[in-house]
Amino acid sequence: MKSKFHIYCKYMFASALASTVISCSNTRFLKEGQMLYTGAEVKIENDTISKKEKKELQAALEENLTPKPNATILGLRPKLYFYNITSEPKKDKGFKYWLKYKLGEKPVLLGDVDREFNKDIIQNYSENRGYFNAQATYDTISKNKKAKVIYTVRPGAQYLISNVKFQQDSSLVNQEIQNLKNKTLLKSGKPFDLDVIKAERERIDNGLKEKGFYYFHSDNIIVQADSTVSKNHKVELNVKLKDNTPALATEQFSIDKVIVFPNYNIQDVKNGKYKIPMDTDSLAQYAYDDIYVIDPEHKFKPKIFDRALYFKKGDLYNRTDHNLSLNRLISLGVFKFVKNEFIVSDSLQHKFDSYYLLTPRQVQSLRLEALGRTNSASYAGSELNLNWTHRNFFRGAEQFKAAVFGAFDVQMGGQSDAKNMYRAGANVQLSIPRIVAPFRFHSSSAFVPRTNITLGYEFQNRTQYYTLNNFTASFGYVWKENVRKEHDLKVIDITLVSPANVTDLFRQETLGNPAQQRIVDKQLIFGPTYSYTYTNTMQPRTNTFYYKGTVDLAGNITGLATGANVKKDKQKNIFGVPFSQYAKIENDVRFYHKFSEKTNFASRLIAGVAYPYGNSDQIPFSRQFFVGGSNSIRAFRARTLGPGSFDPRTLPQGFGFDQAGDIKLEMNAEYRANLYKFLNVAAFVDAGNVWLINDVEGRTGGTFSKDFLSEVAVGAGVGLRLDFSILVLRLDLAMPVRVPYYEKGDRWTFDRINFGDRSWRKDNLVLNIAIGYPF
Repeated sequence: MKSKFHIYCKYMFASALASTVISCSNTRFLKEGQMLYTGAEVKIENDTISKKEKKELQAALEENLTPKPNATILGLRPKLYFYNITSEPKKDKGFKYWLKYKLGEKPVLLGDVDREFNKDIIQNYSENRGYFNAQATYDTISKNKKAKVIYTVRPGAQYLISNVKFQQDSSLVNQEIQNLKNKTLLKSGKPFDLDVIKAERERIDNGLKEKGFYYFHSDNIIVQADSTVSKNHKVELNVKLKDNTPALATEQFSIDKVIVFPNYNIQDVKNGKYKIPMDTDSLAQYAYDDIYVIDPEHKFKPKIFDRALYFKKGDLYNRTDHNLSLNRLISLGVFKFVKNEFIVSDSLQHKFDSYYLLTPRQVQSLRLEALGRTNSASYAGSELNLNWTHRNFFRGAEQFKAAVFGAFDVQMGGQSDAKNMYRAGANVQLSIPRIVAPFRFHSSSAFVPRTNITLGYEFQNRTQYYTLNNFTASFGYVWKENVRKEHDLKVIDITLVSPANVTDLFRQETLGNPAQQRIVDKQLIFGPTYSYTYTNTMQPRTNTFYYKGTVDLAGNITGLATGANVKKDKQKNIFGVPFSQYAKIENDVRFYHKFSEKTNFASRLIAGVAYPYGNSDQIPFSRQFFVGGSNSIRAFRARTLGPGSFDPRTLPQGFGFDQAGDIKLEMNAEYRANLYKFLNVAAFVDAGNVWLINDVEGRTGGTFSKDFLSEVAVGAGVGLRLDFSILVLRLDLAMPVRVPYYEKGDRWTFDRINFGDRSWRKDNLVLNIAIGYPF
């Protein structure tokens, strides 16, 4: 204990010494009379407002003060230190320039602070929050060439709204404003707040935009405040139209012609390659169901614009249809830029033409991808992908994608042909921007629904073991209700696995191990799958939420129709292959809490179950659950954990990396913080496992039971994340805290931890390198 205490004291002394050295070394660079500005503090002297209101006002006032002092980390100013110790570079580039002006930071001096200006900011901000009699003073405190400014605010009583009036007149625009006043944000008894007044003006503007007042603006509304008509710190508000409001802003406009340019290029317009036809006779040749599509080369079918655009001739303008049309054009995925213009065509009848100027993306693209990888089974490999995309395959914004790939994984340190794996295949997908079905499907979403058709084949050869042929096909729909809700329904999802060349070596090594033998079983899986996703993580909220639920139903109707029952020796085949019958449900729930701009908490819970019945007594290997790896329980390698308390170390080398289960429970929690610009750190805890529903020979302890909680694996660790905006490089170092395949009373690993033991570090410290966040 004494030794540890001395080490702790030395560490604290070293930290304090470093802090003092860096702090003092920054001030020694100051010239005579200069003082380093260390920040400002706002003190509020008011006994009439609550502590919460006082704290919120104080935080808002301090946020508005300028300039901000030099950045600090743990009380130090390393950026300022780098600036000070680096001599002036001769060029505006190079390492020295980067060190001084990019990594470093110029000192913020007391002379840079305009205290009178800040005092005015404090008084103005306070008045905008209803403290009309606010007074502010300031005082400067200096010591050891450092200075801070203390601002003292006496806001007085906050004024409350006594009454809200909407001034009336006989104009059409005023009548619509009167119709909107019932939902006003200005409420009697609430504090006067300039931000609320601005929001009210925006609310009225948005409401008028829905009624055809395209040229109206929120600045055309004025809210007058009168504090003389009431006593006891009350204010009356009068909402009215400004006297100088333009006449155009007070008129309702309707749509005359809708004109689409699907091959618009601003450079072509400048070069005079084509002119926009304005008269009806010239447009007649391009007419299609009240829409004029100016496409002489017929690159696009006009019908796609009829589906995407919500404005029709004679419609009253409204912002909802305006934005909806633009969003749907963008979501077609074939246009790089989408621009909308309204040009008055009949000023007497208040009509304008709606022009859609669309710049197409490159129709075709070819991409070659190469990657290398290693895994914990001493395998290294590479993969090559060639992808071709056509974004307008049948001239209806259909996206056609075709890909071919090849890959290999070679066991390092062993025989050159020892259980190596080779893969090759191809897949195609056709995505149609509408619902292809015998029934009519109408969507008012800003996102175009899609019909997806896919076909795929993969050849897999694991030398000395087996060869697999995998065929896949699917037909289904993807549609989004809004930016938060998405549905993905595959009406039919087919997988056929056909083994070939299964060797005697594989049969010998998997003898008495049916779970591994199932890898080379013939499998026929078909049925519908459905997933629903809800997320509001893109919204600037303190607490956000993500949920994805998936249902996979295979062979149910066929099993019912044929009377299949494997338990009664009535297993049915299709083309000589037993079809799989099961029901699978999986739920993925994530919760995010934002402590500040630089720190947040992320958590995830995954729960799933797959139940075989009818024609199957086991879930197909490819549809089972797996845990472990860089996006799961990071203290265990991918697919090496479970099922239950089964010990994968008892399997032959290479077979411990295919552990699967029918039930999955996983929980993750992670604290994330930003250290410096792109540099982020994290501390995390992961827990979970998979289990089997039915007993399987060779998987002792793998069946789900009432003792499942004692079989939950736990891992913990720390991570480093390099966020370069275009990608996030993640390094997570984890170690197992609880290992389910140890003896029941010896599963917690705290007593085993010995960081000085090299063999312990090799077996228990797992480094995960990945792209992106785990959840």
